[in-house]
Amino acid sequence: MLPLPEVAPIQLAIDKGYFAAEGLKVRTELISGGAAAMPDLVSGKLDVLHSNYVSALLASASGTVKIKVVGDAYAAQPGNFLLMTKKGSPITRVADLKGRTIGVNTLNNISTLSVSALLKPAGLRPDDVKFVERPFPEMAGALDSGQVDVALLPEPFHQAAARTLGAVTLSDLFTGPLADFPIAGYLVTETFAQQSPKSVAAFQRALRKATELARSNTAEVTAALQKYTKIDQETAATMKLGGFSTAVDPARVQRVADLMLEFGYLKQRFEVSSILAGGASG
Repeated sequence: MLPLPEVAPIQLAIDKGYFAAEGLKVRTELISGGAAAMPDLVSGKLDVLHSNYVSALLASASGTVKIKVVGDAYAAQPGNFLLMTKKGSPITRVADLKGRTIGVNTLNNISTLSVSALLKPAGLRPDDVKFVERPFPEMAGALDSGQVDVALLPEPFHQAAARTLGAVTLSDLFTGPLADFPIAGYLVTETFAQQSPKSVAAFQRALRKATELARSNTAEVTAALQKYTKIDQETAATMKLGGFSTAVDPARVQRVADLMLEFGYLKQRFEVSSILAGGASG
């Protein structure tokens, strides 16, 4: 899983004993992105993968792996994901991004897709900019050193960049047409879903219970965040959280697939309902 707020329910399910109560022994591993960790899901090193939906849909559509989405993780809200520049940068509007380098955690994922959607109203295309990969924990340093002109930073990393570097917000990505945009979910291989249906159902029940807690108790989320992100209490308490969902909404996730088709990530329309596991949509 990524060290981001969206996986707080996983930490809560561990801490509160929800997984244990379902007979599951859960161990987490931090990753740099869903696409990078997909081979570990395929090989069986990981049983469940927290991944952005773009990487998941790309892998499924390309035939790289047959997956099932077993749970939803997060929908973006204002202030969750920001495009940021250095203080004093000549880049002050989206139209200024032409020819610039943008740092993202992974290529061809939710980050690059959302930026592509942002560029379009400004008359720019994705190939008008250069995307480069940097892990989120290293992104502020890349911005400060000039390796990237602009950095895409989620919570809690954009808070740190603003505080330590004086980084400035160029754009809040998930507003307007991308408001309440689905970000990520939890995946298993189709084989795992077929061979271990009881484990999948147990995971879903524990995750749903933890997600309900996250939705109703921000203090619990704040405490959980400090365990796997290693941020301080003050930062955790002031973070802008997105929307935790107890079930996958097929129509909402279809927005991701349709936007991927618009920007050439997919060659034909992909029906999201085809990869939802039983119980995923509630």
